[in-house]
Amino acid sequence: MASVVLKSLCKTFNKVNAVNNINLEIRDKEFMVLVGPSGCGKTTALRMIAGLEESTSGEIWIGDRVVNDVSPADRDIAMVFQNYALYPHMSVYENMSFGLRLKKVPTGSNVPLLNQKRAFTNEQIDRRVQEAAEMLGLRPLLQRKPKELSGGQRQRVALGRAIVREPKVFLMDEPLSNLDAKLRVQTRAELIKLHRRLGITTVYVTHDQVEAMTMGDRIAVMSNGIIQQCDTPLNLYHHPANLFVAGFIGSPAMNFLTVNVTSIGSDVIIDGGSFKVTLPPSRAEAARSHVGKTCLFGIRPEDIYDSTLPGLIAATDTNTIAVDVDVVEPLGSDVVMYLKAGDTNFIGIIDSASTAKTGDSIRVILDLEKSHLFDKETEQAIY
Repeated sequence: MASVVLKSLCKTFNKVNAVNNINLEIRDKEFMVLVGPSGCGKTTALRMIAGLEESTSGEIWIGDRVVNDVSPADRDIAMVFQNYALYPHMSVYENMSFGLRLKKVPTGSNVPLLNQKRAFTNEQIDRRVQEAAEMLGLRPLLQRKPKELSGGQRQRVALGRAIVREPKVFLMDEPLSNLDAKLRVQTRAELIKLHRRLGITTVYVTHDQVEAMTMGDRIAVMSNGIIQQCDTPLNLYHHPANLFVAGFIGSPAMNFLTVNVTSIGSDVIIDGGSFKVTLPPSRAEAARSHVGKTCLFGIRPEDIYDSTLPGLIAATDTNTIAVDVDVVEPLGSDVVMYLKAGDTNFIGIIDSASTAKTGDSIRVILDLEKSHLFDKETEQAIY
């Protein structure tokens, strides 16, 4: 296995910076996810690691060597594409073994390619294919053609083709995006188990933050060609570095409310015009430097509670606000409520025990220990 290190990596297309000065270390055996919206540069970064795109500047290290000038075939990586890229006229077995049958070992500098010795014997190839097929549940399908397979089965064949090569690094470009929702969840779990079993360094690209949160050892959140933050899933969720990361990670997205930060004595007040709450000491100290300024107050929907229900947080005058219920969406154990405080709209995920209905006026508790505050100008997190 091997680490992958990107040093000051840049890629420019017609004066547009698709990847802008990325520095990232992907540790040996780590499952690293590059996540971000379309056009953020994540796939371009992956293709540069694979050697399918030439970098404008910077260095790419795989293991202990710089691979900028190394051909894709010699980088010891295996790539899994979004569209599977299977040969339609070949069986599953032939698709999985094709790359191994092509690999040659030169027997002399002047020997024509056709006369070079194959790197793997038929027995070695068969062993690798059979082992990968067993691992992926493909043994009964080895003689089928791709047109005879479901989308999930085709995706497993594409994974098998990568696995048999036993590379140092797996590169995966949105491999689950063509699957339906149920199959995507199932295949996601299979990929996680597969990574734990093989321990191969993996770089995984997706635009789906749920995939990123559930699969990655660490996640690099990208926007406009720049890595906004790289951290573990829970640290990204609980401690976003800026407004973009806070809004991108989490579903439904974090609520952002424009507020004025004021103070009364030692208390720091979040004043949204139609509501006011007092920050707890753990948050007040960091927010004090922005007293007198307009900021963006962040609260996740799951950190909002119906004040009439028993819970871990007691309702007080300093953490509750009056709201009107605009829309109620039952989800079984929870209810998504679209709430309105004056002219301020936000979303809460409320326990289904709540009896609030559309048109009701209720009071909700904000878990201020889990709230966030962002500088309106720089969009950086204050706390």
